[in-house]
Amino acid sequence: MQLLRSEKLKSLFESLSSPEGIAVINPATEEELLRLKPSLLMELDEQIEQCRIAQQDWSKLAAKERSLILKSWFQLLVEHADDIATIITLEQGKPLAESRGEVAYGASFVEWFAEEAKRAYGEVIPAPSMDRRLSTIKQPVGVCAAITPWNFPIAMITRKAAPALAAGCGMIVKPSELTPLTAIAVVDLAHQAGIPKALLSLVISEQAAEFGQLLSTDPRIKKISFTGSTRVGKILLKQASDSVKAVSMELGGNAPFIVFDDADIESAINGLIASKFRNAGQTCVCTNRLYVHESIKDEFVAVLLDKVSALQVGNGREPTITLGPVITMAAKHRLEANIDQAVQEGAVIINQPQKLPGRFMEPVLLDNIEQGMAIVQQELFGPVLPIITFENDEQVLAMANDTEYGLACYFYTDSLKRIIKFSECLDYGMVGVNEGIISTEVAPFGGIKESGIGREGAKQGMDEYLETKYVCLGGIN
Repeated sequence: MQLLRSEKLKSLFESLSSPEGIAVINPATEEELLRLKPSLLMELDEQIEQCRIAQQDWSKLAAKERSLILKSWFQLLVEHADDIATIITLEQGKPLAESRGEVAYGASFVEWFAEEAKRAYGEVIPAPSMDRRLSTIKQPVGVCAAITPWNFPIAMITRKAAPALAAGCGMIVKPSELTPLTAIAVVDLAHQAGIPKALLSLVISEQAAEFGQLLSTDPRIKKISFTGSTRVGKILLKQASDSVKAVSMELGGNAPFIVFDDADIESAINGLIASKFRNAGQTCVCTNRLYVHESIKDEFVAVLLDKVSALQVGNGREPTITLGPVITMAAKHRLEANIDQAVQEGAVIINQPQKLPGRFMEPVLLDNIEQGMAIVQQELFGPVLPIITFENDEQVLAMANDTEYGLACYFYTDSLKRIIKFSECLDYGMVGVNEGIISTEVAPFGGIKESGIGREGAKQGMDEYLETKYVCLGGIN
């Protein structure tokens, strides 16, 4: 970690290193960055108890006091942006430009919810009789747990922790064991800003199932927020149900990207490239399957091939690189198996991807895809793009909705009637219309169907960590 500028962060990582600990690997070079001492299951009980005690004091602070502390955290994230971006690229692999973008995105949630802390409004309700007064107040849920993934190691933490803290809650975060260094840096900056260490703490462990079970069943934890696969989300939901916890689940996706015959082709391709190949296709909202109207298919694919061939695959620390590695060799092998199966079912690879060493993969474009193929129903999570043609609106609407997932979708058209129809009829929690990048702290992020429960970001993200209490004051007369 000698690339870091901050001596505090260097010292922090040195103090946490352990020869027998969890190895953090650079996916681009396969080099070991650091070994971290893992958290112990037997220590989690005390960690939860300390968080519970700290949360009681934190919730008694005025909202403006919490807001000021969160603003200090935001400022520290901005000041350390270069170091955090470097850490992200080293342990996660995305190009440095994308890492810088993620730091800005992650910090934006801290800034946004610092302001929302002061807006947890209750309401006065007109009473049915004059001898009573009715009102509601908003109160923090209590101690929360967050389980976050490796693909956005800062943003997935701040998008959960910032609203929790703003609402007056405490939080224990279990980041992915693949990207713990970003989490350590971000939480340490929160502590420097004045957030008590017990109030916001980390669990670093490869025992994901064991810690997940404890966090989702302990009665002192009142809410669990998870971003990850639908399979794991269902397990956590079942475990949390025994104590009737509040839950937020941001789960798998299978985003369709529809290009109609009246679309601006250049704009649609730029949006597709941004949506599909950001973070090497390893985002829950990235395009998973492309639908192109048959009348423009040949023209569209010809331009797309040129754009894709310009993407540079390699180590994200190099300034010209636009596509980093996939996160593990297992992920690469899974993607290769998906491609092989699709080809066996009749798909055709239409570009000329080279076989690259290590965890690197060049983009793969698959043509001659039918809706019934297995690859259409799988969340690919990599730089593989199936291309499907369609004839009319009703056909493509049915194909786009033909999935158990419902996180994000995209379509490009110049027709106002079509914009209204498809915005309302696509069964997804988020719709990008003539836009391939839709995530922002000011809008609610989340899905429907098996893509999740709840929303993150915007004012709705704050509500996820607040309980509404109704107060009936009688005997006025």
